[in-house]
Amino acid sequence: MKLTNPGAVPVYTVSGPSTARPLPEWLARRRKRSAKYEPEELNNFELLQNFDFEEASNCVRVSEDGNWIMSSGTYKPQFHVHNTQELSLSFARHTKSENTTFIMLSQDYTKSVHLQSDRSIEFHTPMGCHYEVRLPRFGRDLAYLRQSTEVLIPSVGLSADGSGMGEVFRLDLERGQFLRPWQVDVGEDEPGAGLQGSINVGAVNVAAVAESTHGLCAFGTTLGTVEFYDPRSRNRVAVLGGQEGEITALDYSRDGLSLALGTGTGIVQVFDLRNPRPLMRKDQGMGLPIKNIIHLTTPTEEKKLLTADKRIIKLWDEQTGDLWTSIEPTVEINHVAHVPDSGMLLTANEGKQMHSFFIPNLGLAPRWCHFLDNMVHEMENEKRVDTYDNYKFLTIPELKQLSLAHLVGKTNLLRPYMHGYFVHSKLYDQARLIANPYVWEEERAKRVKEKVEKARESRIRGVKKVKVNQKLVDKIVDRSDKKKIAAGVLGDSRFGKLFEDEEFKVDEMSREFRALNPSTQIGGQDVAVQHVKDDSSVTSNSDDESDPESEVESKKKKDKKSKDDVVMQVSSSKIAGGKAKDTAFGQRAPRTGRVTKARTDVVGEQKITFVPESKKKKQAEPEAAPTRKRHDGRRSASTNTFRRL
Repeated sequence: MKLTNPGAVPVYTVSGPSTARPLPEWLARRRKRSAKYEPEELNNFELLQNFDFEEASNCVRVSEDGNWIMSSGTYKPQFHVHNTQELSLSFARHTKSENTTFIMLSQDYTKSVHLQSDRSIEFHTPMGCHYEVRLPRFGRDLAYLRQSTEVLIPSVGLSADGSGMGEVFRLDLERGQFLRPWQVDVGEDEPGAGLQGSINVGAVNVAAVAESTHGLCAFGTTLGTVEFYDPRSRNRVAVLGGQEGEITALDYSRDGLSLALGTGTGIVQVFDLRNPRPLMRKDQGMGLPIKNIIHLTTPTEEKKLLTADKRIIKLWDEQTGDLWTSIEPTVEINHVAHVPDSGMLLTANEGKQMHSFFIPNLGLAPRWCHFLDNMVHEMENEKRVDTYDNYKFLTIPELKQLSLAHLVGKTNLLRPYMHGYFVHSKLYDQARLIANPYVWEEERAKRVKEKVEKARESRIRGVKKVKVNQKLVDKIVDRSDKKKIAAGVLGDSRFGKLFEDEEFKVDEMSREFRALNPSTQIGGQDVAVQHVKDDSSVTSNSDDESDPESEVESKKKKDKKSKDDVVMQVSSSKIAGGKAKDTAFGQRAPRTGRVTKARTDVVGEQKITFVPESKKKKQAEPEAAPTRKRHDGRRSASTNTFRRL
């Protein structure tokens, strides 16, 4: 169960296919298992068991007591009966030919009449097919007169008596025989066409009976006329003509005073039987024949009118004529049925599964699935976020420019939002291509230009050369992105003199620069070392300036110090400077000569020693005497006995 049409009047899809093409059985089962624990699929359930057909469904109807749902479909030709109390399939029965339409004569499923595509009528009971009778010509629709127990069958072609009129067959169920048919004007046919007529022969398409009121019968023809017959006098009482296209759907209101008709061009009109002028005229918007018209009433006693073609279902406000809500399934619609005293709609369509929609504003859920009200209440409390990743937002002037303004308010292809509409990206691309045939070439040139610019950015470019502060420029280029260089300091004219005027040159030898950049190297040396040298040079310069006569004495002192100079060495307590080698005990004897030992009271990781080095050559150290092997009676740790030889 999911929200199909959000808005002021929400529509929930309880069951039905989500794709136009049916999936293979193995793939459908796999997806059903994989999506079992997904959060989006937690609200999905099977309302009625086996509420589907192998190929498609033709017609669906609900019994008067609301306990049974009968539907017909193919392939193979069959019809199903579902028990709403058990929410399951009661039985399925196959027929000889495909079913066109059917009606239930009783308040439950026990008595039904089926119009077949092979010019036959079948009467079915719980035990099976009770009786079958053939018709002279093909039938288009079925209607039932309860007062006289007559079945009316509008047919195709002209009568055989030569009157040039179409016929509505009447079958009396009490007598079990055909009565004299009612003749309806359907136009002329080609001469010598035969009993069934030619391809372009006229027909009586649809019939409607005001059962609960005056009982007047209405028949719509291919000429665009509606003829009214009174079953009491068995004569024609009125004709309503001048309609655009053939009449494909008829329905009386509950009070019997108004009649709604639909034409083959998608026009819906509502007439008062006392006035030949229409009270309301609406265009379905698809240009397709109207298949069903149903008068509905909301819990607040508001009158609504349902119209359906094979693409979309629309509900209109009968008083104002405004569009109330709409439903657009993913498959073509063949028939629509309303569950009495509820807000549920059932559809027979070209898909395997039949659809069931629930409109809370139209009425409560049927008593056999009252749990839908609780589910709808929970879903309304949930926060819903609309994502329009694959949609394009267009205003009304842009819609007019793309010739899409005629879709406003007629389909859900345009989703209203603020001051415009969301349009699917595929529809937008197609409409833009039709409006401007050269848009593809422009788009191609634009993409080629973007690729060229991207390739240029990836090239290795030389560093920008300036007169002053070249190191600062290099640092800015290294730290910033290539795309942001032109928009930064280097591309701003206000900082132009910083790289041109010598007065703005950065002095790296100044104390301010050293304080801000202590780790910067100048000429391969650290700033700290350079700072020490600069300080020493400054002190020496100050001494020279104080006593210029002492330059000669200072030079002599430097010569003496160079002879016997003290060398500063830094050693670590952890790193000895080389790999320590293990020597024998005899080699560890103290060496001859004077050795000065450094004090060992230094604590820390490093120690500094000042050892004066003499210029005398070091005496050759005496070689250590070879150690004598011990041949006593001790056991050797080695297992090699030949080492003792």
